[in-house]
Amino acid sequence: MNKIRIAIAGASGRMGRTLIEAILQTDDVVLAAALEQPGSAWLGRDAGEFVGASCGVRISDDIEAALQQSDCLIDFTRPEGSLRHLAICRRLGVHMVVGTTGFTAEGRQAIQDASRDIPIVFSPNMAVGVNAVFRLLDVAARILDEGYDIEVIEAHHRHKVDAPSGTALRMGEVLAAALGRDLAECAVYGREGHTGERPATQIGFATVRGGDIVGDHTVLFAGTGERIEITHKSASRKPYATGSLRAVRFMRDKKSGLFDMQDVLGLR
Repeated sequence: MNKIRIAIAGASGRMGRTLIEAILQTDDVVLAAALEQPGSAWLGRDAGEFVGASCGVRISDDIEAALQQSDCLIDFTRPEGSLRHLAICRRLGVHMVVGTTGFTAEGRQAIQDASRDIPIVFSPNMAVGVNAVFRLLDVAARILDEGYDIEVIEAHHRHKVDAPSGTALRMGEVLAAALGRDLAECAVYGREGHTGERPATQIGFATVRGGDIVGDHTVLFAGTGERIEITHKSASRKPYATGSLRAVRFMRDKKSGLFDMQDVLGLR
């Protein structure tokens, strides 16, 4: 079977470098292209420099040319960039893994629309462990549906530009769905001043930003006389890359459709 040809958007970023390293160390995929924005100091350099070994793939800003020789694009950039790349992938029939977070409702709809023509795995977190936690939260919320206050606490590095994180929001969606609530109506994003007593149906979110924290997420179920915490901590970005490659393989025989990591892992 031929190796799957993968293009990486945002090649010089923290996640881009991790993805390149993972691809170069994996037998059934090959790095077809490494992309950066026009004006990047990395343009023209060998993408293998990130991991200390030449790979023969030069970093480029020509996404059209890059995608014409690729089967799938993995994108962990910014919403505006991901949506530009999405339109080109759709036109060229290239599969797409989207790990970018912070999309507006319109951006999410654009992804949904594009999935009519190409397969897309779109997930706020590609790590297998985090997706296992999503399932655990569904079970826990159904058991602890009365007498427990729910808070979602997340921490990331100082460079993260959206808050709460996409993973924290997805946790909130899972919890709300399990409890039969509408997250838009019961979520509270931070508290300040005289807030009054906490409503029993509220789902609270707290955000921490600092240093080089890769990603920590905790859901607290606070009852009377006991607390249950479900926590996931990322020590590196490698799990996100490993999950992304699983997503690429999952789409290999797909013609179209919108999927997430629950589909990839067979958890539906």
